[in-house]
Amino acid sequence: MPDNNSSNRRGPVKGGPERFQPKVIIFWVVLIVLMLVIWFKSNETSAVDAISVSKVIELTQQDRVLGGKIAPMPNGGADWYEIGGTIAVPVVNENGEEVLANKAFLAKGRLSEANYDILQSSGVFSENSPNTFLPQLLAGIIPFLLVIGLLYFLFVRQLRMAGKGALNFGKSKAKLLTRDKDKVTFANVAGCDEAKEEVSEVIDFLKDPKKFQRMGGRIPKGILMVGPPGTGKTLLAKAVAGEADVPFFSISGSDFVEMFVGVGASRVRDMFEQGRKNAPCLIFVDEIDAVGRQRGAGLGGGNDEREQTLNSLLVEMDGFDTTEGVIIIAATNRADVLDKALLRPGRFDRQVVVDLPDLRGRKEILQVHAKKIRLSDEVNLAAIARVTPGFAGADLANLLNEGALTAARKGKDKVESIDLDEARDKISYGRERRRVVDEDDLKSTAYHEAGHALVRAILKDKDVRLHKVTILPRGRALGMAMFAPTKDVLGSSKNQMKDMIAVGLAGRLAEEIVTGDYSTGAQGDIAQSTKIARDMVCSYGMSNLGPIAFGENQDQVFLGRDINRTQDHSERTAERIDEAISEIIHEQFERTKKIIEERKTELVKIAEALLQYETIEGKHVDEILTHGEIRSEVVSSKTELDEKLESEQKDNDKAAKLEKKEDLPPPAVDGAPSIA
Repeated sequence: MPDNNSSNRRGPVKGGPERFQPKVIIFWVVLIVLMLVIWFKSNETSAVDAISVSKVIELTQQDRVLGGKIAPMPNGGADWYEIGGTIAVPVVNENGEEVLANKAFLAKGRLSEANYDILQSSGVFSENSPNTFLPQLLAGIIPFLLVIGLLYFLFVRQLRMAGKGALNFGKSKAKLLTRDKDKVTFANVAGCDEAKEEVSEVIDFLKDPKKFQRMGGRIPKGILMVGPPGTGKTLLAKAVAGEADVPFFSISGSDFVEMFVGVGASRVRDMFEQGRKNAPCLIFVDEIDAVGRQRGAGLGGGNDEREQTLNSLLVEMDGFDTTEGVIIIAATNRADVLDKALLRPGRFDRQVVVDLPDLRGRKEILQVHAKKIRLSDEVNLAAIARVTPGFAGADLANLLNEGALTAARKGKDKVESIDLDEARDKISYGRERRRVVDEDDLKSTAYHEAGHALVRAILKDKDVRLHKVTILPRGRALGMAMFAPTKDVLGSSKNQMKDMIAVGLAGRLAEEIVTGDYSTGAQGDIAQSTKIARDMVCSYGMSNLGPIAFGENQDQVFLGRDINRTQDHSERTAERIDEAISEIIHEQFERTKKIIEERKTELVKIAEALLQYETIEGKHVDEILTHGEIRSEVVSSKTELDEKLESEQKDNDKAAKLEKKEDLPPPAVDGAPSIA
């Protein structure tokens, strides 16, 4: 087996960070310094006054020249000179007093022998005859070099980089994770013990390939991880690489697909070439359905670039042997749309299902993520795991994070159970939105939600319990009755599904029975109840039509499936299906109506409690049904800001009523008409 660190001796990996180039940095520093020198020199020259030679003679005779130099002009005649120096110039200061200030001057021109003697006899000028060859040379070369350097970096270097980019256009975009910094092990993964066992063979193979080769066995070339989003497929693949201590290349399926045909296939070939050079290693392709969909299916007949990329992937997976130590792991949550050739033995010949965690798995996941959260001692992770069925690993991590944010927002030192409970409601149902609601709409919402809560509490279900009832808007709903499963629900019985329909219809019936009218707020409830009834008839065989499945022509052609449509039942059967659905709905409608009419008093009390407290728990509903009143404490969900805004709103309403009363005309006296 090659040394795990052998990749470090082969030099940098393709696609890795570029090596540091000190020469480029030095060149830019020198260039910037030269530009600054030229800029300062130009500013210095611009600050010098250009005067005539005769003026210099006059200032010298007035003893206003403080010092200077006389030098022959290189391109002039024998009596042409360049005179530079400093003179005293009278200026007015802030106090209005006239003072002398030093100022540089420069004069160029013909200087006669008499004037030259005057300047020399003054004693302030010295003769300067420097070698002007080097300054002239630098003055002519430096601007030229600057222009050449700028052109090089602006054009030539860009062209070279463009050429390099064109050559790298077909290179793989797979990223190599740093072993020490990004290392993940099985200790960081919880809730998928079965998946860990299935991939443990890969770890053993990467550590000691000869162990399997001696027995004549071969490890799968490709492993496909299938599961819902957020269940930890990518994390599990990283953990496999971390446990085996081998390089881990990660790439997304969409990174292969480009606008130009053939680029994706080139990137697939380069990715496998990188894998061979860094063997033993793992190559992880996330969301492989982006490139591995069925060929020639869907509207339009397919995608040439994607299909060429898939063909290249199929060829490469057939063209290398696992003795090279390269294992391909892919992840998707849409295995049903993958091409069959991709799933045959010899390619992705092992599927690992990474499903939603069960009760024990959720507890383990919470324990992993809770290490970074300051939890209070009274927090029970097992209880949180019990009330979060259906949560994926990412959802549980988000639950703890939202609880920490809620506790920090309230100024707490540690996260408490109430913070995690609030975070769970926020994730499951949406955040509370306090908004101004008309009093009639608020009452209608209270009766609606009270109807859901009443029927759910009466139709007791061992798998589902009433969690909370609120008239505060959450998400797009004005109010909500929240139900929490008591265990992992793997299926539902016929009676349970009928109860779900009855609870869904209870909101509209409660409004109608109490107020004599009903609103459009039951739209979602009616749609959900109708869907459950249709599934009972068409999918589960829970009707008088018998155990027959209908509606096999409901596939979506846009998901890479076939376009063909088949009608698997007659028009007469379709009518019977509609009749069966209608029969189930109306049966539960009458059943729910009878329950609400018999318990109308309790319904009104639940609604009044909602109007008073805004949110009550399931135990409070049970107390009203049992004792006729709420006996336990109701925890208010209002914050100080909410109470302040509510108080201000009441004051504004009171002031508006008084103002309206003052605007009314005075009442008539002794039968006299009022003045309008």
